[in-house]
Amino acid sequence: MSVWFITGVSNGFGLLLCLKALKANHRVVGTVRSKTKSADAVKRIESAGGQVIELDLNESRENITRKVKAVGQIDYLVNNAGFLILGAVEQMSEREAHLQLQTNFFGPLYVMQAALEGMRVRRSGVIVSMSSLAAKEYVPTTGLYSASKAALEAMSESLAAEIAEFGVSVLIVEPGSFRTNFLAALNQSTMPLPEDYQGTPVARTRDVLLTKSGKQPGDPQKGVDRIFETLTGEGLAGHLKGKILRLVLGRDALLRIRKVNDKFLEDLALAEDVTVSTDL
Repeated sequence: MSVWFITGVSNGFGLLLCLKALKANHRVVGTVRSKTKSADAVKRIESAGGQVIELDLNESRENITRKVKAVGQIDYLVNNAGFLILGAVEQMSEREAHLQLQTNFFGPLYVMQAALEGMRVRRSGVIVSMSSLAAKEYVPTTGLYSASKAALEAMSESLAAEIAEFGVSVLIVEPGSFRTNFLAALNQSTMPLPEDYQGTPVARTRDVLLTKSGKQPGDPQKGVDRIFETLTGEGLAGHLKGKILRLVLGRDALLRIRKVNDKFLEDLALAEDVTVSTDL
């Protein structure tokens, strides 16, 4: 029986992945910021045989380390918890910028570091970094969120190269828009948006995101099923186990990431003569 440690299980992908792993007879420890505020999710997980602990990614590194190590053996670490503060780069306060990076990057980093020693010693384990389409496609009003997810991806990819020889692997998951409550629960910057931005892509993108909840094309249960299958080698995505570093989920994410990559290749081609002109 494998042990899963999943952060952010109050709803969405985290909750569904908990229930999926429990149904497959794995041991699951999930985290929420407040068991009282997440009472419904806690009840569902515990009724299915799982365990839920309180962990806030804004806690100190010492506290996060202590809570993770108290779990003991962890076979699958899923860094799922995260959130979005909506706002233009110029608009974001220092506190908001730090909070976005702390929750989506530094907190997950501390969780990984706490679990890695045990995985390295046992020569086995999988670390899952739940990223986002936003780590690849940068749009107005999500600059700090994109920065946090891009940082998580960069660190995770370097980590994968560092720990492969120890039998520990990394999977980066890049979901597109899935019908969870992620957008319904987003926060907006508390700082005023300068008047110049009214009527610009900043305001238009903000308005779209604020009305998009409940209209996303992705089915979260199917997304969780594909993640579970990729990790365990079972089902539709089972053939991908151990073969990929990144798992893109959703047709929207696939098409938009392809577009980003095409633009990158176009820029490389256009500037190739300039690029190579700097060599000795």
